[in-house]
Amino acid sequence: MDPIALSIFDLFKIGPGPSSSHTMAPMLAGLDFLELARSLPLQAKAQARGVTVQLFGSLGAAAEGHGTVRAVLAGLMGQDPGHCPPDLLDRLGIDPDQAQAVDLHGAVIEVRGRDIRPDRLVHDFPFQNTLVFTLNGPNTSDEPLLTRQYFSVGGGFLQWPGQKPPRRGQPVHPYDSMRSLKARMEEFGLSLHRLVLENEMAVSGLDEAGVQAGLDHILAVMDQAVQRGLAAEGVLPGPLGLMRKARKIHERAMGKRRPVDQFLAFMAACAFAVAEENAAGHVIVTAPTCGSSGVIPAVAQVMRELLGVSEQSLREGLLAAAAVGFLAKHNATIAGAEGGCQAEIGVASAMAAALLAQATGYGVQVTENAAEIALEHHLGLTCDPVRGYVQIPCIERNAMGAAKAYTAYLIASDVVPAMHKVGLDEVMAAMRDTGRDMCTKYKETSLGGLATCMVTC
Repeated sequence: MDPIALSIFDLFKIGPGPSSSHTMAPMLAGLDFLELARSLPLQAKAQARGVTVQLFGSLGAAAEGHGTVRAVLAGLMGQDPGHCPPDLLDRLGIDPDQAQAVDLHGAVIEVRGRDIRPDRLVHDFPFQNTLVFTLNGPNTSDEPLLTRQYFSVGGGFLQWPGQKPPRRGQPVHPYDSMRSLKARMEEFGLSLHRLVLENEMAVSGLDEAGVQAGLDHILAVMDQAVQRGLAAEGVLPGPLGLMRKARKIHERAMGKRRPVDQFLAFMAACAFAVAEENAAGHVIVTAPTCGSSGVIPAVAQVMRELLGVSEQSLREGLLAAAAVGFLAKHNATIAGAEGGCQAEIGVASAMAAALLAQATGYGVQVTENAAEIALEHHLGLTCDPVRGYVQIPCIERNAMGAAKAYTAYLIASDVVPAMHKVGLDEVMAAMRDTGRDMCTKYKETSLGGLATCMVTC
């Protein structure tokens, strides 16, 4: 297997919720197709009459609640996730017949929400979440002017046939598993966070100060999402009528008599805050996905405000969390549509457990054990968003993922590391195999589990 050559900033993406697979990646697909269409000869562009987009897999099944239509429209209008104004997304896709102008540089066409349509849930494409874009000529029966398939593979990552990987450096300490990662650490006498840092510098071309600045920006955006969410009130978008709860949980947390209750309630409030911001389509950090974006910020907030962990230690912990996320994406999946919620909340919890262990001074074995415990106890977790919205049970799952991360950290740090029997590589293999065996309706489609057992009016 090829070594992991991802950048930290591929994993921790900044952009609008509610879904990295259904919002961020489809927006990137729309933007890429726009650039592809703009590269056509002027004569071909002059014949263009519109774009149709087919949404396969859970992209179609949960398109409404996950904002997929408006994300595709935004991409076709030249927006990217890192800079797209949330208020633009709020306006798009409300009226499926409202035309949006798409500038092809030499020709302008119109695209409507109804041109972006759900297609088959079960199909033959290599990835569950597939989009097929078609640029149509004057007659729909004619050969399309342009067509391209895109695969949304989780965490905002996008692939397509014939894709050329971006030009970047190669890691100086290559690894493809936790086992080989520890071997590289021993070979070069490096700590976990230092090895990830040196690989990042080699891959991204940034110097150490540049990487540190990027980590600080990620932590700052996470903190901003927490603060916005704790200050906000009201009803979240969509038909569920779900009230925001983060502010109320936070207000009551400090009034609790027992310190342990204060601690847990504060952590839950922070997780709710970010998850509610994500559900509202506001800016968050994929960690590793939008749907699981509240876990790491909640744990980081606890570490900063209640445990007195320094910012430098948080940076080092975030590097360890990135290593866990890299391994999950490389050897299993971080996509709910491929592996269920074990791949989103489970991996986020494992990353947060690694963050805790690394930032509080433990070595790689405790860090691995903490991540393994957290992921192990999310195995089999289905992805069953009610009515297709990233709200029930998604928001509460972020709080539970944070609590499991902290518990996993406590267990791993309080026992002799050598007594631990299961490795992170083994539990990731189990997560991968469980996801493959999981029935399709339990993987982000809203066709099974709580999504069908909960009565909504």
